[in-house]
Amino acid sequence: MAKVEVERRGRVWVLTINRPEAHNAVDGETAELITLGVESFAGDDEARVLVVTGAGGKAFCSGADLKAAGELVGRADAPRTGPMGFSSLDPGKPTIAAVEGYCFAGGLELAAWCDIRVAGSTAEFGALSRRWGVPYVDGGTQRLPRIVGTGNALYLLVTGVRIDAVRAYEMGLVQEVVPAGQALDRALVLADHVAGYPQASLRADRANVHQAFDRPLTEALLAERERGLPTVFDPELVEALQRFAAGDRPESPRPPGP
Repeated sequence: MAKVEVERRGRVWVLTINRPEAHNAVDGETAELITLGVESFAGDDEARVLVVTGAGGKAFCSGADLKAAGELVGRADAPRTGPMGFSSLDPGKPTIAAVEGYCFAGGLELAAWCDIRVAGSTAEFGALSRRWGVPYVDGGTQRLPRIVGTGNALYLLVTGVRIDAVRAYEMGLVQEVVPAGQALDRALVLADHVAGYPQASLRADRANVHQAFDRPLTEALLAERERGLPTVFDPELVEALQRFAAGDRPESPRPPGP
């Protein structure tokens, strides 16, 4: 079995790290396969949403395989993609993390790389490699503050605290908590909804959100309009408005109940 498996479910792709015997830790080969999976998804015009998960149910990803750390930093592609193969890549389309079990260290960075995080109730999160003095160089120091705020990011990164799914939800790291074992199913439900929307405006909005922290508000508002307004001519949007005028009101996804 490959260390990373990519399943195409129509317009939704599922990328699974498949090293359950190592808690889905990432070695050099796994990093290369993550890069390949992300870039294949990005280059497929029919693919609309990428769901990222881990095999075995016990771990989403426990981070870099510290027994093979040299493989990661020594990869020829590491300067372009980041040591674990994903941090500097942007597929330009939505990504959802389906988290069960351990989401630690570089796995936390991988979850933060995704746009949305759905967690099973027994999932755990933390910058646990703090114990070994391993730095966060796959986006953790940049994405976590944007997601959970400076205080919470430093709380995670400096203390190495291990938190459960509810605490992760409370600080905004996780968007939905579902019963254990159901994170992937729920992520696929959300992905199907997202894949069914007109894409041009969705991708423009996503890109504007990702760039919101890179420029002053006045410039960001201008960029928002420049990227967003042309999408009103998107054929999918025109068709959707025609359905709206005809009375079509599809259900929007709702968060699971308590």
